[in-house]
Amino acid sequence: MEERPPGDGDPHHHEALVGAGHVHAHGPATPVSAHLRRVIAAVLIPFGVAVVVGLIVLWPGGVPAHERTGVGFDQQTQRGKVTRVVEVPCSDINPADPGTCQQDTVQVTTGADKGRTFTVSVHPGELRRYSVGQEVILTYSPDAPQDLQYTVVDVDRDTPIALLAGLFAVAVLAVGRWRGLTALIALAISFAVLSLFILPAILRGSDPLLVAVVGASAIMLVALYLCHGLSARTSVAVLGTLVSLILIGVLGLVFTNWAHLTGNTSEETGLIHGLYPGIEIRGLLLAGFIIGSLGVLDDVTVTQTSAVWELKQADPTMNARRLYNAGVRIGRDHIASTVNTLVLAYAGAALPLLLLFSIAQRDFVSVATSELVAEEIARTLVGSIGLVASVPVTTGLAALIAAADHPDSVPGAAGGAAGPTRPRHRRRRRRRGGAADRT
Repeated sequence: MEERPPGDGDPHHHEALVGAGHVHAHGPATPVSAHLRRVIAAVLIPFGVAVVVGLIVLWPGGVPAHERTGVGFDQQTQRGKVTRVVEVPCSDINPADPGTCQQDTVQVTTGADKGRTFTVSVHPGELRRYSVGQEVILTYSPDAPQDLQYTVVDVDRDTPIALLAGLFAVAVLAVGRWRGLTALIALAISFAVLSLFILPAILRGSDPLLVAVVGASAIMLVALYLCHGLSARTSVAVLGTLVSLILIGVLGLVFTNWAHLTGNTSEETGLIHGLYPGIEIRGLLLAGFIIGSLGVLDDVTVTQTSAVWELKQADPTMNARRLYNAGVRIGRDHIASTVNTLVLAYAGAALPLLLLFSIAQRDFVSVATSELVAEEIARTLVGSIGLVASVPVTTGLAALIAAADHPDSVPGAAGGAAGPTRPRHRRRRRRRGGAADRT
């Protein structure tokens, strides 16, 4: 008995075509997906326009000048090279000093005094020692006495840092290829926004929190869409990141006020306030909360959206609830490691400070509630709450979009049934055995 080829009058042929990817033309997924896309667009398009307007209105036009204060920031910077190193008794320099010192001859290699030499004395207790041929950074004070106009302030590290940056770029391109190239471009744009907009705008006296929100939003939009493309998946990650940033800003504002955190806890902030008295230091602290959390937030939200889309591709019968549950399970592991990373990163950066508290034999509570440490604890905890919140928010949005928009979704699959895929399998079996059946 000859079997009819699938198509003419075959009641399963339409279902097979639907299961093969034609759901957008006939199934109910299209209106659901279109509605969700419109909702996302209704949020992100005005948000993007607001970011552009904020950049235009707050654009600083360069770093503002400040009054001369006599500190190192008022001095000119030049380059030099160590040409001679001689060990001499420290008593030759200062009769009260014991031990052996170094007398280094340094030659100025840039500026109007190029070729001029001066001598630097290095005592045994100093950690930094110089060698012949080593390039150094100099400060020039024209109003100082002749023999004190030039001072060595640091070592020239241009070559090793440039080489390390080159190795980083090569590694990213070798592994990431085209995606790695877009990531490097996004990184360059992020640095440009930070150096050309965020920092000068804060120095101009604009509200640091507002500047950080606008700048971080611009970085987020450029980085995510440039690296991951203009798609519904990327838009879900952007929306999840946006919600988390808003939460971080609100929590930071509430708890910095409640805990009376001023932000003026270091020499750097005191010096900045002295040079630019118009800067609002507490706003600077809140700006740090947002900018510091952005990079990790991008990682979490992109990971969650990618995980949900991959789950849907692996099992097209998964509905939104199953996608959400599976995605959140992945997110829990990610959050556990990320929060631990944030805490350890702060502990590593503040290790000298923590050692000082340990030497002083202060108890944990008094150390944790001191303003110097409490600021960093608040920064870590507020950022971690934003990270934790980004998982269910991003995963939920991604599950809704993926379940409604995936081409393998079919009518009636809301309950996760695999029925629509069986006609496709029967059609394949008929094709494979068609010749034998017809005989």
